Amino acid sequence: MQITIALAKGRLAEKAMVILEKCGIECADMFKDSRKLIFFDEKNDIRFIMVKPTDVPTYVDHGVADMGVVGKDTLMEAGLPLYEMADLKYGKCKLAIAGYPNKQDNSLTTSILRVATKYPEVAKKYYASKGESIECIKLNGSVELGPLLGLSDVILDIVESGRTLVENGLEVTEDVAEVSARLAVNRASLKIKASVMKPLIEKIQKAVEES
Repeated sequence: MQITIALAKGRLAEKAMVILEKCGIECADMFKDSRKLIFFDEKNDIRFIMVKPTDVPTYVDHGVADMGVVGKDTLMEAGLPLYEMADLKYGKCKLAIAGYPNKQDNSLTTSILRVATKYPEVAKKYYASKGESIECIKLNGSVELGPLLGLSDVILDIVESGRTLVENGLEVTEDVAEVSARLAVNRASLKIKASVMKPLIEKIQKAVEES
């Protein structure tokens, strides 16, 4: 019974394969100079599909992939009914709110907080949990420009070293969530393919614990 695993292109996929190799899964062709998007481990009857990080939850939710490796931030934004079976402990960073110190005194501040972010759903849910209304401004890159150019009061974004924030005069004011790579699983697949998926998930969990 074949299992399909969706991997986010780039570092997440490379590090995911390190863990999977500890589980006896191999796919030497995956990281050769190629434009192929589908790969196979014939021995273990596993198919890999290489997709954009933001698409991993979609492929898993629709059952095209039985499981996928993706960042917690992407899972939160997608908000899909997937099982999160393991924290893979890499790609660690955090989602945070950042802005300029004492911005509330600035004339640009409005009665409704303006939040620039790549994660509008996360932002809405986070502020709703605090009973606050916001104006969410969706940006796909360089969200730090929001406060800098007066487009927004604050940003909600991934923070790793924090260097970009510092260099643009911003500082973290609130932590929203800890982020790392996660193993997400399709609910139906876990039932239908339990005989092959559950042992693999257990191997992955064990490999992470031992790393």
